[in-house]
Amino acid sequence: MSVSEQLSLVRSNVAEACRQSGRHEESVRIIAVTKYGDVAFAKTAHDAGCLDLGESRPQALWEKAAALSACTPAPQWHLIGHLQRNKVRRTLQCDPFIHTVDSERLLTAIDREAAIQGRQCDVLVEVNLSEDPRRSGVSLLGSHALIRHAASCQHVRVRGLMGMASFPTGNDPNGEARRQFSTLRELRNSLRNELAIDDLVELSMGMSGDYMEAILEGATMIRVGSALFKE
Repeated sequence: MSVSEQLSLVRSNVAEACRQSGRHEESVRIIAVTKYGDVAFAKTAHDAGCLDLGESRPQALWEKAAALSACTPAPQWHLIGHLQRNKVRRTLQCDPFIHTVDSERLLTAIDREAAIQGRQCDVLVEVNLSEDPRRSGVSLLGSHALIRHAASCQHVRVRGLMGMASFPTGNDPNGEARRQFSTLRELRNSLRNELAIDDLVELSMGMSGDYMEAILEGATMIRVGSALFKE
């Protein structure tokens, strides 16, 4: 199947999950993860109608964003992998939506650089849903302090939370994923109410193997790679 055909299938699945959860299909943004290929690969995704493109490595984002800068309509880039503070300056020049803020030091670095560049940067706080020390992200409790710290930042807007479900195990992997996604949704709602942050609306959760479960639990962004680029 072509990327266009795969995208059509993903959109159909998204529509069905939205129907089951009583939501509009437009409430879910499909982010095509282009880390599996080169610049031509990313261009194929854009031409197929994926206007939200995600990269895990800042260097790959720089390269592909420059190569696709003349595309119309322009893609919105999403950084879905770890961002080191020494790569903040060049990354912000691509005007990405950053999904992986996990420390006050990184948040402060983004705020300072955004001020220098005269831009506003939208970010998500990454939460370690599995509480696996090998994974990135703040703890459930740590998210409170990090979002409170964001209140002192003038050029960063925290739009929501990002999380990944645990690696599938046991007899009910989809059920476990849903429980973790539900936890992230409840955390987002709690933070939004407790801290009175109306902008805290996004939930980036769900990948190729579990995006249906994520949508059923309230995902507003899904990060889809292999489901679009199987060939």
